[in-house]
Amino acid sequence: MATFFIKHTTKYTYSNAVIDGATLTRLHPINDDYQKVTSHLLSVTNNPYIETFTDFFGNRVGTFMVTDPHHELNITSEIEVITYDRLFPNDDIEIDKQWAELKLIKNNIEYIDFLKHKPFDGSHDIHNLIAEKNITTKSPFKALLELSEYVYTNFKYIQGITDVNTALDEVWKLKAGVCQDFTNVLLQMLRMIGIPARYVSGYICPSNNITRGEGATHAWIEAYIPFYGWLGIDPTNNAIANENHVRLAVGRNYNDCSPVKGVFKGKVEAEMQVAVEVKTSKIPKDSEPELNTTTLRDNSYKRNLELIQQIQQQQ
Repeated sequence: MATFFIKHTTKYTYSNAVIDGATLTRLHPINDDYQKVTSHLLSVTNNPYIETFTDFFGNRVGTFMVTDPHHELNITSEIEVITYDRLFPNDDIEIDKQWAELKLIKNNIEYIDFLKHKPFDGSHDIHNLIAEKNITTKSPFKALLELSEYVYTNFKYIQGITDVNTALDEVWKLKAGVCQDFTNVLLQMLRMIGIPARYVSGYICPSNNITRGEGATHAWIEAYIPFYGWLGIDPTNNAIANENHVRLAVGRNYNDCSPVKGVFKGKVEAEMQVAVEVKTSKIPKDSEPELNTTTLRDNSYKRNLELIQQIQQQQ
């Protein structure tokens, strides 16, 4: 059992005033048997009313609007959470029985979204890897561990060469990236062999064995292990997700889990700055962590509305 105090700051700065900013957040931590949220305070510029709902994947989502003209938007999430250790899956069950169970659930609505995948430039390589390692002759749990180790060993952790929009083809070519890239590669591998796998966003907490991903939101995967349930594994650190991983949201991919996204009226240049502090003691109110800056693409209300309409037409 461990207690963590997390402060997640997001600051948007606009080159001119914007209005009617509508924002969606997935900053409410998951609350279940393995993770108890003791307190959570979400503070936003102009103190708008924050409405919450539960999405299709069970995440608690917040929405709010800032209608008055503003040059900045600050969102601060302060969390106190208790996490608990988990038991590993019982891997004594017959291997054939486990894979048979996965075949039985593949069309189940609870898992079908987490098995869908599209061929990409590395699909042939992955098929060869699966055959060479005889992956499907091993238990799903051991297959998960082996593929996670492969990603950890064969991909370099390099910040700044990819972003959340980088295609899997490019990541496979680079054999490098950051946590969302490692996560996306492992998701693809597991789905290709019939193991349901979902994207997880959250935070990584101080640990002697985990070195990558601190100071920002983190990503890892959860795989469905027959007769056990969802098990988290962090390919960026090649570690089973345990009490040092605090979960915010789960989904098919990053878009289902992104901590903050929104639209506004106004054709302006925008910057987003983000900082995450994770400590084992309370964070002082006046703490001002160093913010990491990202220049945003045109994020006008009109452009986003057109994108939403295109997506709706494709469905």
